[in-house]
Amino acid sequence: MRIKRLTKHGNSLAIIIDKPILQMLNIEEDTELKIDTDGKRIVIAPVTEEERKQRFRHSLAKVNQKHGQALRKLAE
Repeated sequence: MRIKRLTKHGNSLAIIIDKPILQMLNIEEDTELKIDTDGKRIVIAPVTEEERKQRFRHSLAKVNQKHGQALRKLAE
């Protein structure tokens, strides 16, 4: 266990995660992270490929629901 303090970053606060922890979790600079809480703790985890696909399918369904008819007409 490591004890950390938050660091001022503009108008926000940030936490620095040590490189060995990032390497252990295979997190790189461009890795998408999901941030959640159980009301007492902050949970940060890499977004899985399945979660990314699920978000894409959900977004695609919303676009098709809202603009599907117009997109079909444009495709003709």
